[in-house]
Amino acid sequence: MGSVFDEKDFLASCGSTKFSNNMVAAGPFSTLQDAIQAARDIWFNKVDVNGWLEAFAAHPQIGQTPSRDHKSPTFAQWSKGEQSTAMSTATEVTLQELVQWNARYREKFGFVFLICASGRSTPEILTELKIRYQNRPIIEFEIAAQEQMKITELRLAKLFSNNADTAPAIKSLSTTNIATKAEEDRVNIIGAHLTAATRATGAKPAHIPNRTRPPITTHVLDTSRGCPASGIEVRLEMWKDNQARPQFGEADIGGWILLGSSSTDKDGRSGQLLNMVEDLVPGVYRISFNTGKYNPNGFFPYVSIVFEIRESQKWDHFHVPLLLSPFSLSTYRGS
Repeated sequence: MGSVFDEKDFLASCGSTKFSNNMVAAGPFSTLQDAIQAARDIWFNKVDVNGWLEAFAAHPQIGQTPSRDHKSPTFAQWSKGEQSTAMSTATEVTLQELVQWNARYREKFGFVFLICASGRSTPEILTELKIRYQNRPIIEFEIAAQEQMKITELRLAKLFSNNADTAPAIKSLSTTNIATKAEEDRVNIIGAHLTAATRATGAKPAHIPNRTRPPITTHVLDTSRGCPASGIEVRLEMWKDNQARPQFGEADIGGWILLGSSSTDKDGRSGQLLNMVEDLVPGVYRISFNTGKYNPNGFFPYVSIVFEIRESQKWDHFHVPLLLSPFSLSTYRGS
């Protein structure tokens, strides 16, 4: 029998009413993995822009205490706990700087700066805020939605960990070779994996087995039309020449091996490009898009994005989206 949660439980995980209602309708869930898979589909495919903004607005600014009259007391409690590392590493100077940058961010984008803060220090958060402040609004809106999903996944793990009936499912997510820590630290480890954060100590990232999606994914957004770009052919390749690696300015013919191909659907998301492997093979990858066929009069006949996955990242998820218009493009590493 699956775990039964109600609207207020899912509202504590994500401040969108539409999200919580859809999660109740999709449940009950036998495992945490089932709940996360449903949550991703609902958040990215069923919740509209207003629902995203509602979820964003539920969050306090980083460095501030949630309102006492928050519609979800549990949400407020978890927000405070997730900011504990940031608050413990803050100084009067960095807190003031955080307040100033939060205000600048909100003035530019119209919503609160959103980041999965669990386990992250104030200097780390400030650095990320300053980097993301340079983004165009449409890019930042997508990134904020990705960060909300990370927070939601972390909080779903908390929901399941608090439910006695699902103790076996949570047990399967426990990490190995981790020193004994408090319960909050254990949840922070899960959160650190979900955010693909690399620990400053250089220790191996916590590993959660059993992927729920391929390790490399993409989607394409047509920024000139403000909608997903469907029907774009996508190819994923890996560099397989053991004697060398692709270098800027040097011919790289013959070293690329095709791993998979697909076309984007009505939501702009590609089909499966890579098998559901547990550990990614470290190396250099290339994802290419047939943009010329999609927009024959555009500036780009095709687009290729080359990126490297390191040994310490082989358990991470890599989402490499393309934001495209006829005469400009951008990308980033999402989750």
